[in-house]
Amino acid sequence: MSAEREVSAGDRVQFTAPYRAEHIANRQLGAVEQTDAKGNLQIRLDSGREVHFNLHEHPHLDYGYAVTSHSSQGATADRVLVHVDTEQAHEQLIDSRLAYVSVSRGRYDAQVYTNDAEKLGEGLGRDVSKQSALETEHEIGARDQDQGIGSADHQSVTESHEHGEGYGMGH
Repeated sequence: MSAEREVSAGDRVQFTAPYRAEHIANRQLGAVEQTDAKGNLQIRLDSGREVHFNLHEHPHLDYGYAVTSHSSQGATADRVLVHVDTEQAHEQLIDSRLAYVSVSRGRYDAQVYTNDAEKLGEGLGRDVSKQSALETEHEIGARDQDQGIGSADHQSVTESHEHGEGYGMGH
């Protein structure tokens, strides 16, 4: 662990480095089932598998109550809380991919919290889809014109996100 953490039975934890000896991937989540004064841990991974090890052998753990959208890829939770501070987050990280990855993790519910719904809506409307390397410049220009990129059509998309449609946001 990069900083000292105290863990107890019931705590949610996340591995911050792969643990190859136990076949645990980086950012894998679990819950502490048992611990002792010598640093021995018993963790039940979210996959259901149980692992036993000593923190001195693998100290790369952190609390797993809140995770980044990057870490949550491939994971599903019953409910998701997404926090995006538009003043603190790098502008290029607020885009349609963030919206999809963050909100789609929730099985039943997703709540989005932000300091600026208008700015967040504009950012989440930014499409970052990669195009095929085989597309010609002519095809890209024609596609962009058909999609109205850079025109009033783009503004209407931004306006719909501004009002929170599809993202569970309110003012």
